[in-house]
Amino acid sequence: MTQAQTLTFTNRTTSPFRYDIVGSFLRPAELKAAREKFANHEIDHDELKNVEDKCIKELVEKEAQAGLHAVTDGEFRRSWWHLDTFWGFEGIAHTNPEHGYFFHGEETRADSAAVTGKVRFNGTHPDLEAFKYLKRLTDGTDLIPRQSIPAPAQCYEELVLGEGKNEAIAEFYSSKAELAKDVSQAYHDLILALYDAGCRDLKLDDCTWGSIADDEFWHVFAEDGQSRELLQEQLLKINNDALVNLPADLVVTTHVCRGNYHSTWATKGGYGPVADYVLAKENVAAFYLEYDSERAGGFEPLAKVPADKYVVLGLLTSKSGELEDRQVILDRIQEAAQYHDLDKLCLSTQCGFSSTEEGNILTEEQQWAKIALVKGIAEEVWGA
Repeated sequence: MTQAQTLTFTNRTTSPFRYDIVGSFLRPAELKAAREKFANHEIDHDELKNVEDKCIKELVEKEAQAGLHAVTDGEFRRSWWHLDTFWGFEGIAHTNPEHGYFFHGEETRADSAAVTGKVRFNGTHPDLEAFKYLKRLTDGTDLIPRQSIPAPAQCYEELVLGEGKNEAIAEFYSSKAELAKDVSQAYHDLILALYDAGCRDLKLDDCTWGSIADDEFWHVFAEDGQSRELLQEQLLKINNDALVNLPADLVVTTHVCRGNYHSTWATKGGYGPVADYVLAKENVAAFYLEYDSERAGGFEPLAKVPADKYVVLGLLTSKSGELEDRQVILDRIQEAAQYHDLDKLCLSTQCGFSSTEEGNILTEEQQWAKIALVKGIAEEVWGA
């Protein structure tokens, strides 16, 4: 007899759902070809947008067919999961450093962002326009359009880390605390604009906590001899300041990531070192947490999550197409339930399938098979 047959679970009508996704999908060949033509000046922006619109429409249809309740645009209009959002704010510019991000065995393309003025949301933003199209696709259906954006703390760290960044900041800000305040405010204003456009489901993607959890990496983020605790207080404040006084019917969640580029990873370590801050104190409704490898550590830190909040267990990897053993996943869900109420748990892949336009190393068929497995397991556990 399954858990769903012996226990009664809360019916989920808002995010997170019992079977869920992190949001990014492999870019179709048609979209990749169009982006390459656009980069080579063979087509204009309107022609590229027409291809994006078509591919996103087809993706939403596939998400609906897969039984998903909350759907995304797959991040098809972005090159990066985070930088495109940063570049959309006034006072932040696209830069090309000497090196990209260093992942396990691979270096990314060399793109970044830097301060070029006072950071603010000026009323327009690519993510806002992208959401409006997704919303139109879901109007008149039961589908919930979800918008994912990188967390404010992620934006702040991008602006302060790297050669020449401090000099750029000093030209416009008297202190980094002042910059942090503007980043939070810019995000707050963008979130309200998304709400006004109909967004009721917002997810903040955040690699900062995964980096700080890494005993060998956290110090890279620290400023002027900051302790790990002070660093966490700073980043928690940046995130939470962006989330004050939001409408009650806006569901905000967060995904804590350890890096996802071309099926490689960036950091390691369990959530223990950051649990007292992000898991205990971040003002979100749910945490999407990666638990697909030994690098993620154990489930013990889940005990820090407030009892009224949800945890989405990312137990299936999005980095390869090989399907996990169903019983292993079922057993791990029960293990996690020792630290957080089973009724407050959900299931997803550990990350998206294409955090950057390169995508992970698996096929579209394998991508949908992963989602089908997530759905099947969730239905067995929660009757979802």
